[in-house]
Parts: sequence; structure tokens; C-alpha cells
Amino acid sequence: MSRGAAFTYSPLLPTGDDTTEYRLVTDEGVDVVEGPGGRRFLTVEPAALTQLTAEAMHDIAHYLRPAHLAQLRAIIDDPKASPNDRFVALDLLRNANIAAGGVLPMCQDTGTAIVMGKRGRHVLTDGLDEEAIALGVYQAYTRLNLRYSQLAPLTMWDEKNTGSNLPAQIELYAEDPNGHPDAYKFLFMAKGGGSANKSYLYQETKALLNPKRMMQFLDEKLRLIGTSACPPYHLAIVIGGTSAEHALKTAKLASAKYLDNLPTGGSMLAHGFRDLELEAAVLELTRDFGIGAQFGGRYFCHDVRVVRLPRHGASCPVAIAVSCSADRQAVAKITPSGVWLERLETDPARFLPDVDLNEEPVVQIDLNRPMAEIRAELSKYPVKTRLSLTGPLVVARDIAHAKIAERLDAGEPMPQYLRDHAVYYAGPAKTPEGYASGSFGPTTAGRMDSYVEKFQAAGGSMIMLAKGNRSQQVTDACKAHGGFYLGSIGGPAARLAQDCIRHVEVLEFPELGMEAVWKIQVEDFPAFIVVDDKGNDFFEAVTKPVLSIGKR
Repeated sequence: MSRGAAFTYSPLLPTGDDTTEYRLVTDEGVDVVEGPGGRRFLTVEPAALTQLTAEAMHDIAHYLRPAHLAQLRAIIDDPKASPNDRFVALDLLRNANIAAGGVLPMCQDTGTAIVMGKRGRHVLTDGLDEEAIALGVYQAYTRLNLRYSQLAPLTMWDEKNTGSNLPAQIELYAEDPNGHPDAYKFLFMAKGGGSANKSYLYQETKALLNPKRMMQFLDEKLRLIGTSACPPYHLAIVIGGTSAEHALKTAKLASAKYLDNLPTGGSMLAHGFRDLELEAAVLELTRDFGIGAQFGGRYFCHDVRVVRLPRHGASCPVAIAVSCSADRQAVAKITPSGVWLERLETDPARFLPDVDLNEEPVVQIDLNRPMAEIRAELSKYPVKTRLSLTGPLVVARDIAHAKIAERLDAGEPMPQYLRDHAVYYAGPAKTPEGYASGSFGPTTAGRMDSYVEKFQAAGGSMIMLAKGNRSQQVTDACKAHGGFYLGSIGGPAARLAQDCIRHVEVLEFPELGMEAVWKIQVEDFPAFIVVDDKGNDFFEAVTKPVLSIGKR
């Protein structure tokens, strides 16, 4: 009988030293007490956990990491960046500056609250940590101008908004973080639907594990991410994993830079590591896609993280995840010295350049004109044309579309408001006092694809405005009925609320809250022609892989 290898141990994800810059939240609610054997224990009151969580959820809704802002500025300074790359980057920097005022969150989809905690063995609490953390999430979302996105399932088919953004996803582990038994460390995230929906799992085989096949695979799969999750992205790719769910979780952590200090090479300890060479190659691959920062260019991604994990010989999971332009996460810790939270950038204005980005003409579109005239004007211009919209828009998204589709199926006519006006797929956050609107950026267009043919055939949705790419059925419908899909910049929801939206009123379904049908007045609202009335689609060419995959 053969003997196994000698026992060795390494964490699956051995992270290095913590180099985060922290700020003190409070020194109350923590104390050090003497225990048996001369050991010292850190006691943490529930109120400290609640306060830390509430403050963290506030900060990640309004502030970004300095490194992320520096990457946006680098796009503007890069002579190889396209005009559209620079325009998007500047708009996102302006949005960050507005959000940092603490009133309007950077994105209208203020996300699912996700909290991971690692509690050292010498940390004592009352044992109800998850409840105290959930209370902090509740306080942040109910007191701030954030949006409630969580739906409680009442039956298999019926749902209702919880009205508090609870439940949160809270995961707590018993381990000494970075070898410190008297420390409690956290990762706080707010994950919006757009980027969360762009998490992918592929069950591959050993055949994938060679350079040529890997790049062919990634050329195909990464293009499928599209722009609906608001690039430029922080892209994470995980190859391998002891299970499918561990691969996906590792990808999420990597996209948040949580695993940046992993080793950069493997060993017989079978720990995960970063492959820096492949990261550089994949980043260059995405530069050549042509998708760019939403409307053409080089900056589909800010950066790439590739993590290689051990795997079962019969399995090779591949997980892909992104963190979007609302790059919302922060780490925190509770130690004997107090409660500490990562210091995010509160003065993003220092990254704003003094530049004129009017490198290409902007077409002014007056939305006060009859629909036929607006469509005739749009028909003069090719896809990728940058527009500035002024006038009325109707706002409707998933639930409203479903209700209107039911009317059409019952033989009722298309609502006049969808015949007369362009429709903006969006759902606002809460409106602060003194503002016309809360943060009000576009939602993912693809969720409404199945309605387009039916609506346009009935005379509605002839001009649609949202973020991300559409399916072929939308392009076909627009060609058949003379419609258009306009892309809005995904991400700068605070800037749109402050600078572009002048009036908001409910037209129908007020009981749906942010899912109601709204009418808004906009001024100089930025957009691009993505799909035109001739069957042209900007994304058609850039989503086709260039590297040949061949037979699997």
C-alpha cells in the first residue's frame, strides 16, 4: 500500500500583509479583558458592529478608492484612448465628485449589502453578530438616499419589496485574521444587479489548460459580458477551484482587490496564486475588443486579476466576475485600539482634469417634437453618434413592462405615453429634499428585450434609452418598425440627477415605488446611437470573437 505525501498545510487563499490606510470610526464599544492563562480578550459590543456597518455602507455608496479614481484620470490622459473612452471617464469622475457630497449616491442601484467577517479566537461578542450587522445595513438604507432593491418571496410566484433593503448577505468566519487572535476584520460590499448578473461559471476540462486554448476561450467569453454592468471593469478570472461555488466566491473577492496580496506562483502546498503574466495578456486582449468604456475604444477594463486554484482532476471550473464603475467596497477592522474603516477618497475633485473633451460633434435632440420628427432626425446619423437629449422622457422598467404587455394581450391599446415619448429604462433612488430627483441612472436594457417587438408593433417604445447591449431580436424589431435604441452612460447616476433631470412625476402604477411609470424632463442628457432603424448595431462587431476556437 503506497503511503501519502507528508502532511503540509496552507490556506487556500494565503493573503499577505494588510497595507490598507484606515480611519478611526470610534473607540467606544470595545474593551480588553483578562482571561484564563493570562490571555487577553477583546470584547466588542453589538452597537460597535452596528455603527461600523452603517458607516461602511454610507461610505461605499458615496466614496471610491483613490486608486480607482486615478485609473479614471489615466484614461483621460492616455493619447490612445478613444474620444468616447475619455468622455465616459470624465463623466464618471464628475459623478464621483457629486456623490462625495454625501447626498446623492454614485449609482441608483445601491445594491445588495454583502458583509464578510473574520473573528479572531480572542474576540468576544454576545453571539448575535449577524443581527447587529443587519441593523447597521437597515440604518444606512432607511436613513440615507439609497434604494430598496430586495424582494421578499411571499409565494413561489409573488414577491414584495421589503422596504429596507434587507436581507443582507452576511458571512462570518471563526479564524485569526492575518494571525491576530484579538482582531475582527471585515469586507463590506454593495453589489448592484448589473454587475452581479455578469458573474459566470463555466465547467471546463483539462483541455483548457494551455495558453492558446485559454486565450481563445477568454476572447469568446469575456465579450459576452457586454457593457450593461457599466465598464470600465475590474475583471476577475478564476481557473480551478475545489468546488464551483468556491471558484465563484473567489472571483468576487478578487474583483474587489481583496486577494491582491496572494502569492504570484504555485507550490505543492496547493494554495491559490495570481498569474501576473496572464493578467497582462488578458488586459491587452480586452483592449483590442473595441468595446471600450461602453461606446467604443480601449478601456473595457481598468485591470485584470487572474487567480489559479487547485482542482479535482475531473473538474476545471472557470469563474468570471466584474466590479463595475460603482466600485463599492471597503475593508474594516476592530482591534483593541478601536473600530477602523478603510479611508476612501472624500475629495475626488483632485482627479478632475481641466480639459475640453468636445473632440467630436454632439447632436442636439429636441424631445419636445412629435415622435415621427425625432425618429427622422435620428435616422440621419450612424451608430456611435453622441447625442444630447432635451425634453420629456417616460421611465418604465421590468414590472411596468410586464403590466403593459398583459394589457396588450387582453386587446387593450398601447398607452399613449409610450407612443408619444422615448422610454428610459431606469428606477430612481430616493429623492433628497430640495432635489428634483434622486440618483437616476439607466438600468440594463436586455431585461426588456422580449417586449420590444410586441410594443413597437403596437406603436410604442420606438425610441428606447438604457445601458448595455441588446439581442438580435431588438435589432430586427427596430429595422422592421423604424425604431432606435440609444445607449446612456452606465454609472453616473448622481450627475444625471443633479445636472440633467429637471422634473419628475408619476404617470402610472404609483404603488410600485421606484418601478412605477414616471415622466421626467431632461436637459443635455448624454446618449449614443447604439441600434438604428436600418438594422445596424454598434455591438454586433465588437462582440464577435477574433481568435478561432475550433472544435472542442
